[in-house]
Amino acid sequence: MEKRPLFRMEAVQYLKTKWLGKALLTSGYPAWTVAVTSVLFFILLLTFIIYGTFTRRINVNGEIISLPHAITVFAPQQGFITRSWAEAGESVKKGDRLYQIDVSRITSTGNVSVRSVDAINQQIALTETIIARLQKNKAATLKNLQHQLEQYRAAHLKSEKLVSEAAGGLGEMRKSMTSYGEYLRKGLINKEQFFNQRYLFHQQQNAWQSLNTQVIQESLQISTLESDLLTKGIEYDNQISQYEAQRSDLMRQLAEVDASGTLFITAPSDGKIESMSVTEGQMVSVGDSLAQLTPASSNRYFLMLWLPDTSVPYVHPGDAINLRYEAFPFEKYGQFPGRILSISKVPASYQEMGKYNTLPRTDGVIEPYYKVIVSLEKSRFSYQGKPLTLASGMKAQATLFLEKRPLWQWMLSPYYDLKKSISGPVNE
Repeated sequence: MEKRPLFRMEAVQYLKTKWLGKALLTSGYPAWTVAVTSVLFFILLLTFIIYGTFTRRINVNGEIISLPHAITVFAPQQGFITRSWAEAGESVKKGDRLYQIDVSRITSTGNVSVRSVDAINQQIALTETIIARLQKNKAATLKNLQHQLEQYRAAHLKSEKLVSEAAGGLGEMRKSMTSYGEYLRKGLINKEQFFNQRYLFHQQQNAWQSLNTQVIQESLQISTLESDLLTKGIEYDNQISQYEAQRSDLMRQLAEVDASGTLFITAPSDGKIESMSVTEGQMVSVGDSLAQLTPASSNRYFLMLWLPDTSVPYVHPGDAINLRYEAFPFEKYGQFPGRILSISKVPASYQEMGKYNTLPRTDGVIEPYYKVIVSLEKSRFSYQGKPLTLASGMKAQATLFLEKRPLWQWMLSPYYDLKKSISGPVNE
C-alpha cells in the first residue's frame, strides 16, 4: 500500500508562506504618463539651470568701532596703583584724574624723590629771594638816578636862563663899548675911560663863557645820567632774567623729580569710561593698558572689516550686507542690516591691523587685506524689555555678497579652469 502524507501539500505550503502576507497585484502606469512626466522634469531642470542665478558670498569677521576711536590710556612708567578716582560707565572731563601711580625709590637715606623735591624747593626759594632783592635794588637805583636826572635838568634850565641873560647883557656892553670908541674919537672921553669900559666888556664876556661851559657840562651830565638810567635798568633786567631762567630750570627739574615719585593719570578728553583695567595696589609696567575712554563726540558706531583682495573687485560702497554679532546670537536675535560706507584704496599695513582684535588668520601666508567701514542701521536693541547697546570692541561677522552669475556658468567653472590651463599665450 502506497504511503501518503497526512496533509495535502497545498495546505502545508500555505502554512509556510502565510506570514509573508497576501500578494496584491497592481497595474503599471501608462507609458505616455511616464514619458510626459520625464519631459516636464527635464524642461524644468533646464529652465532652472539656464535662468536661475546664484550670488557668491563671503563671511568675514569684524569689530565694532566708534569714530573717533576709543582712547586707550597706557602706563608711562613702572609702579603700583595707589589710588583710583573713576569707575567704568562714568562720564569724565578732560584733565580729570583717573589713577595715581607710585614710581618712587627708597634708599638708606630715605625716599629719593622726596629728598630731591625738598632740595629743589629750597633752591627755588633762594632764587626767588635773589630775584626779589634784585628787583628792589633796581627800583631804588633807578629812582636815585631819576632823582639826580631831574635835579640836573632843573639846574640846567636855570643855567640856560642865566646864559641867555648874560648873553643879552654882553650884547648891551658890546654896543656900549662901540659907543665909547666913537666918544674917544670925538674927544668926549679919555683913553683911560675907554680902556676901563673895554675891561668891563671882556670881564662880562668871560663870565658868559663860564656859564656857557657850565651849561654844556650839565648837558653832558644829563646825557650820562640818561645813559646810566638805561644801562642800569638793562643790567638789572639781565640779572633778573638769568635768575628767572635758573628758576625755570629748577621748576623743570622739580617736575621731573616729582614725576619720578608720583604720577597722576588724567583723562585725555571729555568722554565716558568704558573700562578700568587695573585696581588699587596692582603693579603696572610701561605700556600696560590702564583704561579705555570713549570720546564725548563719539555718537555713532561703525563696523570695521578686513576684506581679502580676491573679494575687493566685487564689493562697492553702498552695498548692503548682513551682520551677526557674537554678543547677540543670530539664532535668537537674527541678522541685522548694514551698508558699506568706504573701502580703502590700498592694503592695510600689519602695524595698523595689529591694533585691532580681529586680525585675520593667514596660516603663515601673507595676504593683503583692505579696510572696510560699514555703517550700522541699528545700534540699540531690546530683549524682554531691557535695552541692549553696542560697544567698541565687540566682534561681529558679516556676509558680503559678491558676483552674481547664472547657474550654468557656475556649473561650467571647471571648464574655465581647464581652458586656462591648456590655453597658450594671450595676444592683444
